[in-house]
Formats: sequence, C-alpha cells, structure tokens
Amino acid sequence: MRRIVAASLLVLNASAFAQAQTAPFDMSGERPPGASVTPRLTPPAAAAPVPVTPPVSVIPAPATSAAPVPPPVVAQPQPAAPARQPAAAANSVAPPRSGDVRRFVVPFSKLSLGGEYDRRSWSVYLTPEQAAAKASFTFAYQNSIVVAPEASALTVYLNNRPIGQQRVGSPDGPSTVTFEVSPGLLQPGANLVTFEADQRHRTDCSIQSTYELWSNIDPAGTYLSFAGRDAAQLSSADAIRAIGVDSAGKTEFDIVVPALEQPGTTKPLLRLAQGLSVLSSMPNQIFAFSIASLPAGGPGKLSVLVGTAAELRPLFPGLPPGAESAALAAFVTDPRSGSPVLLISGPSWQAVSSAIDTIVSPTDRSSDVRRNVLTTERWSAPNAPLVFSDTNIALSQLGVKTTEFSGRRLRTSFNIAVPADFYANAYGEAKVLLDAAYTDNVLPGSHIDIYVNDNIASTVPITKRSGGILRHLPIRVTMRHFKPGLNSVAIEAILMTEDDAVCAPGSTAGATPHFALFDTSELQIPDFARVGQRPNLAAMAGTAYPYGRATEPTPLFIDRVDADTLSAAATLLGHMAITAGHPIAIETIASPNMIGDRDAIFIGSISQMPATALSQTNIATASQASWRPVPDAQPGVVDTGTAFEEWNSKVSGGVLRSRITAFREWLSRNFDISRSSLQFMPGADQIFTPPNAATLLVAQGSSPAGAGAWTVVTAPSAKDLREGLEVLTTQLNWPQISGHITTYSSKTGKIDAVPVTRFDFVPSTPWSIANYRLIAANWLSTNILSYAFLLVVFLLLIGVTTSSMLKKLGRSK
Repeated sequence: MRRIVAASLLVLNASAFAQAQTAPFDMSGERPPGASVTPRLTPPAAAAPVPVTPPVSVIPAPATSAAPVPPPVVAQPQPAAPARQPAAAANSVAPPRSGDVRRFVVPFSKLSLGGEYDRRSWSVYLTPEQAAAKASFTFAYQNSIVVAPEASALTVYLNNRPIGQQRVGSPDGPSTVTFEVSPGLLQPGANLVTFEADQRHRTDCSIQSTYELWSNIDPAGTYLSFAGRDAAQLSSADAIRAIGVDSAGKTEFDIVVPALEQPGTTKPLLRLAQGLSVLSSMPNQIFAFSIASLPAGGPGKLSVLVGTAAELRPLFPGLPPGAESAALAAFVTDPRSGSPVLLISGPSWQAVSSAIDTIVSPTDRSSDVRRNVLTTERWSAPNAPLVFSDTNIALSQLGVKTTEFSGRRLRTSFNIAVPADFYANAYGEAKVLLDAAYTDNVLPGSHIDIYVNDNIASTVPITKRSGGILRHLPIRVTMRHFKPGLNSVAIEAILMTEDDAVCAPGSTAGATPHFALFDTSELQIPDFARVGQRPNLAAMAGTAYPYGRATEPTPLFIDRVDADTLSAAATLLGHMAITAGHPIAIETIASPNMIGDRDAIFIGSISQMPATALSQTNIATASQASWRPVPDAQPGVVDTGTAFEEWNSKVSGGVLRSRITAFREWLSRNFDISRSSLQFMPGADQIFTPPNAATLLVAQGSSPAGAGAWTVVTAPSAKDLREGLEVLTTQLNWPQISGHITTYSSKTGKIDAVPVTRFDFVPSTPWSIANYRLIAANWLSTNILSYAFLLVVFLLLIGVTTSSMLKKLGRSK
C-alpha cells in the first residue's frame, strides 16, 4: 500500500513539474540595467509564475470607425549596439525585411529631447499606397544615465493619437523600439509625427539637474515600415512631396542633364529646382547636377532625367515613345537599380520647358496675393502664422497643449513669423496673456521666463505662497530679438518647492502636479513699423526679400555654367523659394550692365565675380587674387585675428583696453547702449576683406543708383561654393544669416556676420501717418544722441514760443 501511495505522489509531482516548465527556464543570469529584453509570447492557457516582459507602459491607439480596435501594442526594445561598440557600428541601420519599404521620418541630423518635458512635432507626407499599407513605427534612442526609468517615458503620437509609450531606460547604448500602427490611422498626404518626453532625475532635485536630462533619437534608426512593394510606387506629383529624408535627415535631388552646359538650359533647370523645393518643402535639401549616368537611388533621394529624347536615349534606352513627339513628365523605373526616376523630356528644349511647367506651375503664386503662414510643418508643426498687424493668437493654434506638470522646469515653445519689412526691434513690445495655475507647494522665488529666439525677453516672479490661478496675466515681451521671417518663442516655468529642499528618496518622481499651463493663453502682437531696409540679409533669409516680392524676373549672374556652380545656385534658390512660398522668376544675364538698378543676385567664384558687384557690396576687389583658403597641412601660417588679439594684450595699455571693452559689453548687454547708438548719424560701412579661413561669403548692398538690392554669393572656387551652400542652407544654419555680410568656414564650421551700420529705407506699404510715427519711434530709439538733440531742440522751441506768447498776451507794466 505504501508503495502505491509513493508512486502516486511521484506521478503528481512530475505532472506539476512539467506544468511549471511550460515557460522555458532561463539560466542566463541577471541582466544589467538598461539591457533590452525580447518578450516571449505565452499561450493564454499556460501559467508562468513570472512573466518575462520589458519595462514598458503601453498605450494602444484609439479605434477608428473603419477598423476594429487592435490588440495592445507590445514594444520590442532591441539593443542596436553594445555599450562600447565603435560609433560606426553603433549607428548602423538594420536592412529592411524582404518585401518591406522603409521611410525615415526625422528631418534633422540629430534630435534631442531635453529637460523634464519636451515635445517635438512635424509632418511626414505619405502616398496613397503607403497610407493603405500595413505599417509599423520604429525608433532608436539613448538617454542620459541620470534619467530615472521608473518615472520617465517617451511617447510617440501619429496624427495626435498615441501609438505607444516606452520607459526611458537605455543609458548604456542605443535601443530600438517598435510599435504597430493601427489600420486606418495613416492618411494620404501630411501625417503628424510627435515625440513627447517626460523625464525625471534619479537623485537630484535641483533646477540645475534638469539640464542633465536628455534622450537622443537616432535619425538612422527611426522610420516607418510598410509591408509590400506597392508602397514604393511613385506615380504623381504627390511622390515629390513624399520624397522624405535619408538616415541623416537630408533630402537630395540628383538631376542628370546631358545638355547641362548648353545656352538656354539654365533658366528652366533652375525653375525646376525651385518647383521641386516648394513641392517637397524639406528643411535640408540639396541639388546635384551631372551629365553622366543616373546615380544610385536611396531613401530621401530622387533622380531626375531632363533633356530631349535624342539626348536622353543613350542614358535611358527604355525611353517612352511619346517623348519624341510631345512634352513628357512622368515617373519611370530605372531597369538597372529598380529605383523610380522622374523623366522630363520632349522633342525640343521648348517642349522640355513646357513639361517642367506642368510640374512647377501649381506652386506659382502672384506677388499680390498675401500668404498667411510660413511653411514649416516638415520640421516644426504647425505652420507658423505670419503676423502683419495687431493680432491675438491663442497658443492652442500654435501647437501648445494644456500641460499639468509635477517637475521643476517646464519649457514649451512655438513659432511665429513677421514680414520682411518688420522694423520694431528697438521699441516694440508684444504680450503673452498667460493662463496658468500653481499650488501652494510652489515657493516664492519661482519665476516664469519668456524667450525669443533663445534670448530671454521677460521674467515674471512668483511671489504668493498660497498658490493661485493666473487668468490672462499680461507679460510684456520686448521685440528686440524678433527678426524678419520665422521666430521661436518659448515659455519656461522655474518652480521651487519645499519637497525639493528635502529631496527624499523617490521624491524626484513628482507624482502630484503643482503647475498647469493652459492652451487658452494668448500671444498679442501690436501694430509695428513696416518699412523695408537695404541691405538686410536677415530679411532675405527669412522671406527671400526683396526677390520674393518681385513682379518681374530677377536678374541672375552666374560666372560659368558647370555642375558645381549650377548645383550651388539651385540649392540656394530652392531654399529661397521655400521661404518665399513660391518659385522666384529669374533671367540669366552675362554682364552687370544689363541689370540697371533692379534687384539682382550674383553667384560664382570670387575670381570671376564682376568688380562692380563687389564694390557695391563693400567687398575689397583685391580679394579676387588674395582670397585663397589655406590648406590644413601648410605650416607656418599665422591667423591674423588671433595674432592681433595676442599683440593687443602685449602692448602698453592692453589691460586698460580690455577693461574698456568689457565695460562696453556690459552697457550693451544691460542697457542696449553701443558705440553706434551714441552717434548722431550712422557711419558708413567699412570695406570688407574676407579672411582666408572663410570658404563662403554672402553679401548684400545697393545697386549703383540705390534703387535695387544686389546680393553676392561667392567662394574661392566652385567646389567651395557648392559645399558651403549645402551647409549654410540647412535648417540649423540658415537662420544665422544676418547683417550685410555673412561668412562661413568649412574648417571651423563657424558662421560670422558683419552688422549693418548704414541702411536705406524702402517703402513697402501705402503712406500713413501712423506707420511713419512708428518708423520714427524705432529710428530715434536706435539713435539716442539724435533723439536727445531733437528733444532739446523741441524744448527750446517750446520755450521760445511760450516766451513770445507771454510777451504779447501778458500784462506789462
């Protein structure tokens, strides 16, 4: 009997042991913090004592009427590289699965989400085939080691719907996370992509510690994947809008033109480049012209074949037969690589120009039609509204969301744009009508700051200890940091609490919100002076002024039509077309004598630049022979600027001069008083000699008779011109163009600007007393001595007039 009972117990124990082993046993040991874990799917009936899942908080996408609710999305973080792997291997991109199409989505060379709260939004244009395909979203990230994973998360939104949330826990190396996209969530056309970071420090509770928090999103590892080859089809002009970016956030148009250097091809080719730029509206795009075979295709690239049927047949044997009889613009497939190619052809170049017009004409806009926004959604959504006069705009219209915050530093930003004839940087004041609330946990000493283009413009302290609700609290914002075109405005709340002083373990999480920012807050822009200024490179960079407003074709001088020079011109004009909102009509000219006093652009190497154009922009004509960048390997070369500063400190009185310089900087920083503001009249611009360290120069001046603006874009060689403009026209560097001369050095990556000392007013609006009063107010605020002199003169006149009246009307003895 005992043997039977023992045998039964043994069978039961064996059955229980077998059931316990339904989930595989893992003997790999404990994983280090931050290491990714691939979850194992377990059948519903199986019982696993400890589920093996990554530390992920999942938010499923809401259901739509066209599709059922999908199952919860499971994030699958996978290490992209070991912690100590070389950088080249760490940034490698895994090839797409067979049959899938990959679209990179980050339009920047790098994307960093910093602080305790950060949110970045932009749009990705999809074709109908891509929007209908089954899709997944993948991103790779790495965060600071001080980020607390239990209280920090990255959330991804598509079209304002969350598709997944990932705990921030990858400090040792990049990790890859994939979310499935619900059917019907994507749409043909623009789709909004949003990254939102909510981060907390592991141990520190100070304001300074919030600057140590960051999560870097790798552009090479962030993409949309579409199932099926149909998503790779390009069949219409929408395909140009859907060109996208490569793994480095760049967009490239490779245009092959066998007749590139023939007369008469430059004008239609540059019109094509501008039309492609406006259609794509990508922030970091370049153009590369060639006369050889088609380059290899890839993400963020579009190959374009342009020429007559006879010229293209040797390069593309499978030319459609219709190209020999009529204008043709269509997408074809390169039989060698399988990549889509935009083919523009016809029996003659007149027909080719007509085919180009069929692509570009939808982007044309009359200069009389005023636009209301600047197109920025491809890198910063929504588009920036363009403000011309007294306007109130709710922050909800600028992309700001109502936020309840439990941390120490909250920062949110939005974009606003002003026209090219903006002239209120010395006296104008905008207002932020703030709707916010804070609890009694917030201590006095906390404050709310307003930044304009990363310069602090206003500060409001929090003095009450009992909490409060702010309803349209007016915060004055000086407009001295505004510039023509796009402007970034940020609201930052610095919050101190009693809990931060104690900083108990776990208190960094801050679960209870103690501050709220409401999207009902408004930005109020007052009426400001409107008058154009010449020269003004900031206005050209901001809105392509004055060329974007031209009613006639703009004269364009190109020293020679080769691949490098034409590529540089197309890259420059393409970016100007985006800021102008339409292609700029041009006409090529061979001599400055054909321009007269019209607005004009000069592009080419310095040795071939007309002397008249250089003298009108205050560039030394001797630089045509002396401006030669110094090779890195050349020994014994002394930088003039560095040597001057060293000798300035050696000579007698160097210490005194440095103190005087420091005092001038202090006056300028705190009271906006400079040497130029202490002059009765602005001085003349000095002749500029480009330093040998510079590799690109952009300058603007007046035409010989003073009725037009001449812009010179030059470099020591055509190669330097092309490479320099490819860097200068990126979204990060383009806003740095200002003054009347801007230089760029490829060796140092530094961009320097020479400010304008004397400029001419260019009327841009109908005459009105109110506008002239504002113009006078801004000019007098800039020229303090002139204002003081006029004030004394008016006081004397009032005194003399009063004395004369009293003598005539008063009682005399």
